[in-house]
Amino acid sequence: MTGLAADFAVRRGSFALDLALDVQPGRSLALLGPNGSGKSTTIGCLAGTIPIDSGSIAVDGRVLDDDDTHVEIAARRIGVVFQEYLLFPHLSVRDNVAFGPRALGLGRADSREAADDLLRRFGVHDLADRRPAQLSGGQAQRVALARALAVSPDVLLLDEPLSALDVEVRDDVREELASHLAAFDGVTIVVTHSLEDVVALARDVVVLERGAVTQSASVRELVRSPATPYVERLVASWSDD
Repeated sequence: MTGLAADFAVRRGSFALDLALDVQPGRSLALLGPNGSGKSTTIGCLAGTIPIDSGSIAVDGRVLDDDDTHVEIAARRIGVVFQEYLLFPHLSVRDNVAFGPRALGLGRADSREAADDLLRRFGVHDLADRRPAQLSGGQAQRVALARALAVSPDVLLLDEPLSALDVEVRDDVREELASHLAAFDGVTIVVTHSLEDVVALARDVVVLERGAVTQSASVRELVRSPATPYVERLVASWSDD
């Protein structure tokens, strides 16, 4: 496996995003930045919902986007956990997780069996027959992660995965998520504006500000030597806590 290699640009009105990422399998990279910096645009480009204007995106040497290629979302083998989780409200927990394998052509019974295996792994199999509206924030997060992993993704994208949780449960869910990511052998991209999430969930970090990379470092290097006033403020606030 060669991981994720992306070097692309996007132009939307007055906003421009220029980004290069090189992430090896088994590594977790945090994409850190303030609102409007281009984090969600990056997720859309990697997932295939936002077209790039130039450059290329490749996973394990397979080109997903360039001047001649655009692989459709369902064929990218990329799992996404959104900020609000976006579970299908009309489906049970089991069928939410089985949806991806079904879309890839696996039979109904086999898809549900695969879903049950993942739900057991995440400790929520007892919730398999519930609807998303009956779940707590932490339970919904585990189901969303199971759904993302059900397609055996090469890349896992986590878009502000903890921001929708109550403060009271966020620390516990963060610790649990870190444990699950440690066992994932693909590429993980965690999008956040929280240094706490970066420290807990990632080994490397890229800072985006106004569509441009302002720092690329290990988490330890970023904390020791922040390169911009934005990062300095985050580090100072986190250290005070």
